[in-house]
Amino acid sequence: MTTEQFTHPTYVIRKKVFKAFGAAFHVYDPQGELVFYSKQKAFKLKEDIRLYSDESMSTELLTIQARQIVDFAAAYDVVDTATGQKIGAMKRKGWKSLLRDEWIVMDANDQELARITEDSGALAFVRRFLTNLIPQTYYVTADGKQLAVMKQNFNPFVLKITVDFTPDTQGRFDRRLGIAAAILLAAIEGRQT
Repeated sequence: MTTEQFTHPTYVIRKKVFKAFGAAFHVYDPQGELVFYSKQKAFKLKEDIRLYSDESMSTELLTIQARQIVDFAAAYDVVDTATGQKIGAMKRKGWKSLLRDEWIVMDANDQELARITEDSGALAFVRRFLTNLIPQTYYVTADGKQLAVMKQNFNPFVLKITVDFTPDTQGRFDRRLGIAAAILLAAIEGRQT
């Protein structure tokens, strides 16, 4: 079931500042209204991120969980909490992501749907080894077509990512997977900055 919350063309994800344990993310629609709240559980051996309809955390929408405890090429399953059905997964391209982040987006049967790739190998090198002040941009592509753009805004104190689904004019990319991917990138890759 796709709720209206997953139908917006763009979203802004902000990491909550000064959270003592775990991580929390607020997701806003184009009008600046809160549409999702995400919480990453602290002190877990396996990544465990939950997406809720709001900060009350009374309605859980998605879970994003690592399949294994520690894995450099980790895979993360995305499950629709209401139905209990897996809607897809994201898998990091291990060693390749050392130099330039790359992820595979998979369907419920682990078949590749799309790829998420960091904007530039040269910029990725600079980010990793010289300065973390250059914002990251990720492109989601499938069959040579761009489906979404996830762009980190420059702010050394607050992690903020704009997610733009407008390139996906045919609605090929499940927004639930897109939001889950952006939150996962903010949680996992955001540690680099």
